[in-house]
Amino acid sequence: MKQTERSIFSCEEKPLLIHQHCLSMNLISPLFVQQAMCGNQLWTVDAATLLRLLLLAPILEELVVRAGLQQYVIGRFCHSGISAKLIPVLISATAFSVLHMASGWDVVLTVFLPGLLLAMMYQATRDWRLCALTHAVFNGVALGVCMQ
Repeated sequence: MKQTERSIFSCEEKPLLIHQHCLSMNLISPLFVQQAMCGNQLWTVDAATLLRLLLLAPILEELVVRAGLQQYVIGRFCHSGISAKLIPVLISATAFSVLHMASGWDVVLTVFLPGLLLAMMYQATRDWRLCALTHAVFNGVALGVCMQ
């Protein structure tokens, strides 16, 4: 195999060969982000994985976390002030991260920022469908990076 060939193996599985995509991924992002985004299930993607990541997970997670939990917390902190906006966002982003615990701590840490962005979007728009669409785009970008 040539050094510039792409491989479906992660960078760690072939330590003696420096693949072009491994080198570029490590320069772009920290190693834990790459591992979290590109776990073993994303190196080869089938139709069921695409359905789950691009449709089911965004709809179900945003319905539960934003329209359910975050909306409930917003109702509990209905007074004005920074805490009325900050607390629902932080609780929602944290819950979103914890939902990904089965994939490991690296994934929990990696998805916190997108979860925070989605929570701020919901706080501003109160539209979980917009959050689900954005979530699907985030997942699509992750798939695109991992499948290169």
